[in-house]
Amino acid sequence: MACATETGPLDVLVVGAGVAGCEAALAAAGSGARVAVASAGGTFSGSSFFPGTWGLGLVGPRDEHDVDDLVDAICAVGRGVASPALARALVEGVPAAVARLGARGVELRSAERPDERDFIPCFDRHTRSWHGLVRASYRAATARALAAAGVTELERCELIDLVEKDGRVCGARLLDGGSGRARTVAAGAVVLATGGFGGLFGRTLTTPDVAGTAAAVALRHGARLVNVEFIQIMPGLVEPVRGVVFNERTFRYARVEGLDAAESAALLDERGGHGPFTASLPDRVVDLAIAAAGPRGAEVGYDLPDRLPEFMQTYFDWFEGAFGQRPDEGVRIAPYAHASNGGILVDAHGSTGVAGLFACGEATGGMHGADRIGGLSSANALVFGHAAGLAAAAWAAGPGAGAGSAAGPGEAAAAASPHERTVLLALRRALDEHCLLTRTEDGLRKTGHLLDELEARLGDAAAPRCRNALLSSRALVCAMLARTESRGAHFRADFPSEDPAQAWPLVVALGADGRPVATPLGRATGADAGDGTSR
Repeated sequence: MACATETGPLDVLVVGAGVAGCEAALAAAGSGARVAVASAGGTFSGSSFFPGTWGLGLVGPRDEHDVDDLVDAICAVGRGVASPALARALVEGVPAAVARLGARGVELRSAERPDERDFIPCFDRHTRSWHGLVRASYRAATARALAAAGVTELERCELIDLVEKDGRVCGARLLDGGSGRARTVAAGAVVLATGGFGGLFGRTLTTPDVAGTAAAVALRHGARLVNVEFIQIMPGLVEPVRGVVFNERTFRYARVEGLDAAESAALLDERGGHGPFTASLPDRVVDLAIAAAGPRGAEVGYDLPDRLPEFMQTYFDWFEGAFGQRPDEGVRIAPYAHASNGGILVDAHGSTGVAGLFACGEATGGMHGADRIGGLSSANALVFGHAAGLAAAAWAAGPGAGAGSAAGPGEAAAAASPHERTVLLALRRALDEHCLLTRTEDGLRKTGHLLDELEARLGDAAAPRCRNALLSSRALVCAMLARTESRGAHFRADFPSEDPAQAWPLVVALGADGRPVATPLGRATGADAGDGTSR
């Protein structure tokens, strides 16, 4: 359904149609709310449906006795910057989320050999309850559920701003990619489920609709960001195809250009235990060697056993079916921006602390830390998507919400000009060069100066996408500069060690001059880092 279609009165508008957005929409509609879900791409888009990997892993506690251990593991892997309260809400919510999927008819794969070490989630210490979330089944079952719940789907609608009245968010400004017109959609509450920051980079493992700009919109309306310097940097293919996730488990049988085969065997074996780069383990030298190979990437060869482990065989079968060759017939890899461990600061109900504004999924932060256990991104989308939808519906039904109404009249809005596209291209190149795997004060400050120049180039032009991208990028650079250490996904080449005094989540808010300011959450507010709404 096109964005410009009349929606009728709305209680809840969900922006983003990946797993988190769909779960929020269904939860809100199940509470009796009138719901629309808008997406810059189509429904079932975003990182949840990124085609460059075999599927989605979903992990949770094995049973009730495993809950405390998994919460402890999240906090340990988070290296002091994850919220224990949000980690517990995540872990305790997974079994119910899995049950909801089963009741909806979504196919969930189980491991045939679950005790194989390849089923230990990234950065974790032992196996958990593991499921493979089958995208096609999720799409089919959830499409039926959305239709049955009467959820209106607004496709190709990009968020450019929120609407406030009397200090409450009461709708959003959406740009219709089909008509090129901007439209105000009023609602009693808005849920942001727009994904992470990957789209701000040129080399990224996200779909084009994950623009990374919703954080800027939220900041302008009083929300805060947390842990945004921790962006997962993932090895991805540059040959024989580009933009495809490299399966980290295969490092255990790999030879990587730039590394001595004999000396690196133990490091490659360790590196096979986690997908994203981490500065907190000795195997970071593997990723640094890959990055040093430059844009063409590092060549990877293999010495494979006669029988591949189940998890790896699944990847090899998918790769050969998708690309017509096996990975061991020759690949080159380079660092890519992938998932975000941080985002909009929320509480366990998805509240941002801004009246009428909720958020969920990869757009948010706090439940993960400097590193994230594999399979918990899907869990995050399912658990907090559901929670945010329920909370938004309850807010919209309460006395404090603005009355939802029909979509306002469309206003002409020019498509991005060649000049604006040039600005975005320069932005992405700068982030790739200075904000991807290797960061330094000099490079980050150069990026900050470039952002100022790009802002000046826009002049008085009405360019909401560019302005939002520039502000989101400023927030990233601000946090990366403030964290003068290397911790988890954040690596400062000029501060290569972890500093125990910086084991704090950094919160980014707008200062009086409208520019981002980063402060340690607990020290700045005296509040517990698990309370996303504390002021």
